[in-house]
Amino acid sequence: MKLNSIGLDAHKSKELSNDLNSLLANFQTYYQNLRGIHWNIKGKRFFDLHLKFEELYTDANMKVDMIAERILTLGGVPEHTFKDYIAHSNVPVGQNITKDDEAIRLIVDSLTELLVIERNILNVSGEASDEGTNSMMSDFISEQEKTVWMMKAWLTEEI
Repeated sequence: MKLNSIGLDAHKSKELSNDLNSLLANFQTYYQNLRGIHWNIKGKRFFDLHLKFEELYTDANMKVDMIAERILTLGGVPEHTFKDYIAHSNVPVGQNITKDDEAIRLIVDSLTELLVIERNILNVSGEASDEGTNSMMSDFISEQEKTVWMMKAWLTEEI
C-alpha cells in the first residue's frame, strides 16, 4: 500500500477525491438553487424567507470551499466548471421558484440528496481511516439533518 503525504492510502484518497468532487458538484447546484430562491421569493413570508435563504446560501458557500480544500488535501483536483457540475449533480435544479412551499420543498429535496452522498463518503472515509473527511461529513450530516427537520416542520410534514 502506497501512502500519500498525510499518511493515507493513496488509492483510497483518490477514490475519496472523486466522491468529494461529486459532492462538490451537488453542493454547487444546491448553492445556486438557494441564490435563486433568495432572489425570486415572493409573498407574505418574503422578509423571513429572504433572510433564511441568505443564511443557507452563505453556509453552502463556505461548505463548497471546505469540500474543494479537502479534495486538494487528499491530492485531488476540485472540479470547477459548470459543465462539470451539471455532469455530476443529482440535486434537483430549481428554476423561477417564487412560492414559499416550492422553495422549502426544493431545499428539503436537495438536502436529502446531499445526505445520501455524504453518508456514502462517510462510509468510504471511515474504511480509509480518513478522519479529516470523516469529521467533515459528520458535521455536515448533523447540520443538514436538523435543517431538514426544521424545513419539514415548516411544511407541516413528518420526517
